[in-house]
Amino acid sequence: MAIGETVITIVGNITADPELRTTGQGAQVASFTIANTPRQYNRQTGQYEDGDALFLRCSAWNDLAQHCVRSLAKGMRVIAQGRLRQHSYQSQDGTN
Repeated sequence: MAIGETVITIVGNITADPELRTTGQGAQVASFTIANTPRQYNRQTGQYEDGDALFLRCSAWNDLAQHCVRSLAKGMRVIAQGRLRQHSYQSQDGTN
């Protein structure tokens, strides 16, 4: 990974089986989502409480993509590390 890139490590659960597709140039890409829900201990109630869930969309390429499709399944607990990139989307009516 290049200098200055935002690298993130997330521990969470796979929300659905990875989907494999092939680009026009022949590269394979596996896409899946990892969900993470932080838990904090509440001393007043004496119980753990769930925070807001974080969902991160992940992409794995080529050999790693094939490995992900063969070995990952919905509900599995995983640790993933990679570059964090933010993408924006604008619909046809102009809303972001």
